[in-house]
Amino acid sequence: MTKLLHLNSSVRNTGSISRQLTAEFLTKWMLANPNDTIVERDLSANPVPHLTEQMMGAFFTPEAQRSPQQAETVKLSDSLINELMDADVIVIGAPMYNFSISSTLKAWIDHVARAGRTFKYTENGPVGLVQGKKVVIFTSRGGVYSHGAGKAMDFHETYLRAVLGFIGLSDIDFIHTEGMAMGEEAVASAISHSRSTMTELIPA
Repeated sequence: MTKLLHLNSSVRNTGSISRQLTAEFLTKWMLANPNDTIVERDLSANPVPHLTEQMMGAFFTPEAQRSPQQAETVKLSDSLINELMDADVIVIGAPMYNFSISSTLKAWIDHVARAGRTFKYTENGPVGLVQGKKVVIFTSRGGVYSHGAGKAMDFHETYLRAVLGFIGLSDIDFIHTEGMAMGEEAVASAISHSRSTMTELIPA
């Protein structure tokens, strides 16, 4: 039985392409694999807090030395990390905002990218500790950034590949739905292509 973690980060509850496509993907997945389970986390409806000085202090204090307040502070981060570690497949809806990800998804990353929990430093450099998992990321973009002139401004896929790879998540497929601000024909074509691509990623 496969466990899937579904993260939504679109600020839009209606009209969101990334929400629509992740929902379609997961519906198709469950039809093909009815015994699998999904954990849903909506980072827009229920955002995790952005980092504070107190949080950083608690993260870098050894567990045995944390004050009661620090122990309480790290509970959410620990819970998010446990949720990530427990999943076999991570499905992320990540629309592009100002050439990168939403602040809510960045906040989640800041909670799960923790030294000693999801990565460690060795004599040969950092090593990711989140191993053996598949990641599928659905993006939506007003323009085209996967190729052409816009690629130089893609801090979206490049950032996600870098930071997720840093914690060990290197098996990543991106499904880009691009050109959402380029007319109805472009939108229909992009969505059709994304639907075709997602089908190939669902195990029978």
